[in-house]
Amino acid sequence: MSVPAVRLWDMRWAVAETGEGGARLCPLDQDGRPAGAVVCESSLAEAVRSRPEVERWVWRSTAEIYRQLLAAGVWVERCYDVEAAEALLIGHEEGQSGQARSLAAAWARLRNLPVPPDAPARAAETQPSLFESGPVPLPPGTDEFTALLEVYAGQVARTAKTEYPERMRLLLAAESAGMLVATEMSRAGIPWRVDVHRELLDRVLGERISGGMQPRRMVELADEVSRAFGQGVRVRPDLPNDIIKAFARAGISLSSTRKWELQEIDHPAVAPLLAYKSLYRLYTAHGWSWLEQWVHNGRFRPEYVPGGTVTGRWTTNGGGALQIPKVIRQAIRADPGWCLVVADADQMEPRVLAAISRDPGLMEVAGRGEDMYADLAVRAFGGDRAQAKVALLGAIYGQTSGDALTHMAELRRRYPAAVAYVDDAASAGEQGRLVRTWFGRTCTPAASADLADHEEEYSGGYGTPRARARGRFTRNFVVQGSAADWTLLVLAGLRHAMSRAGLRAELVFFQHDEVIVHCPAAEAATVAAAIATAAETAGRAAFGPTPVRFPFTTAVVECYGDAK
Repeated sequence: MSVPAVRLWDMRWAVAETGEGGARLCPLDQDGRPAGAVVCESSLAEAVRSRPEVERWVWRSTAEIYRQLLAAGVWVERCYDVEAAEALLIGHEEGQSGQARSLAAAWARLRNLPVPPDAPARAAETQPSLFESGPVPLPPGTDEFTALLEVYAGQVARTAKTEYPERMRLLLAAESAGMLVATEMSRAGIPWRVDVHRELLDRVLGERISGGMQPRRMVELADEVSRAFGQGVRVRPDLPNDIIKAFARAGISLSSTRKWELQEIDHPAVAPLLAYKSLYRLYTAHGWSWLEQWVHNGRFRPEYVPGGTVTGRWTTNGGGALQIPKVIRQAIRADPGWCLVVADADQMEPRVLAAISRDPGLMEVAGRGEDMYADLAVRAFGGDRAQAKVALLGAIYGQTSGDALTHMAELRRRYPAAVAYVDDAASAGEQGRLVRTWFGRTCTPAASADLADHEEEYSGGYGTPRARARGRFTRNFVVQGSAADWTLLVLAGLRHAMSRAGLRAELVFFQHDEVIVHCPAAEAATVAAAIATAAETAGRAAFGPTPVRFPFTTAVVECYGDAK
């Protein structure tokens, strides 16, 4: 199955809602200017539905507009999200992540007016349908459609002035595609068996106790912890200060109650305390209250936030969809007659490093499509896969001690361009310079206040702990961020492939290296093939003609918990 690459230019129309529930729209030329008359329609959904020839819709915010269209049964092939683009462009131009991104903010920048802040983020514990802040208003008397046209044309011009315009255009298209996917996934929801989830909680936590008390097994473990400190002592294991004081009375000094620190202690309270902490996380994050709040009609519908981190990785607004514990994954089960196609990118970040660094030796290893660490081990580490993995990940994540440092010299000798690529990114971060992904997503070196208060850290030897920490982050940022950008292209290609093939399959889950498709069992093989093709197509679109391959390990299962 062929998967179309993300296209950089196509037939585009701008569209904006009117206050009466209708829409105003018009075609655009390649400079982002109106290429025809402005049309008024009484319905946004009908305006879009009646123009299937439009290949990309330019609008203010996908999260707001596309949600309405999906509710009306309108599927959109491509879009350009002005607010998502503004976040990327302002970051690229000024190196300031987290700046206001609304249409109103972009319009104010265009006219050198005071920039209004974005609307406050919705509380993470609330469902999207329960609280909506609405868009940031434009100044009185300002026409939204006119502002949209002006801002979009300005963004087209600004994109042309970036360091690598074609890559930035690709990033803007991919980020907008990610917004479409996120909105569709939130609407589709992850298939969730409430009965299985409740059985898991009863088995692991014990039955619920009336009166608001914790479940039975947690109460038992809490009692064990208290008894371990002596007769008559009552310790609350969910209160870190209680734990630290209790150990202090026993002659043991703790700086925290972190797992690694507790494991170094020889005391009878440690085992039940660690067990309690594990159950406490499950109880508070995915317990009965979570189930009642987030799962409805057999679906868990988190609100995904594409580009929620500076690296471009996604986050969610509430629900903890990206931190589902393994035991709870047993509750994620396909509908009768359907299955889950669970696909994991194999050694994604090392392969991306090979592609962006253009290191000949590492590209050759990454081009074999097999276990990259095992292949690398045979070539450079005497067949020791563990050593090869430590060395390569150490280069990416900036590990500079122990085994990572020991093996770095060998890695540097065999793959000098790859190591130099991340070394240069680390150096730029230490020096306070801007660092960008392959596509142009930008990592600001530090908050402006930090630069003012700690100027010496960025203007001299660059050897302070703060500067070194920044360097370790930017070393990883160029790889992790480029990988996040590549996965957007994978999602875009997969989404188009499934649509054009007329499949009933639906994307239901995504995190940085994993995607889940819920589909009829008869479509599973087609979906798996489409994922593989989308990955290779995304690699070519993102990085050009390189030998690097991007394989996925795919499992077709009825239960997510059986995939790993």
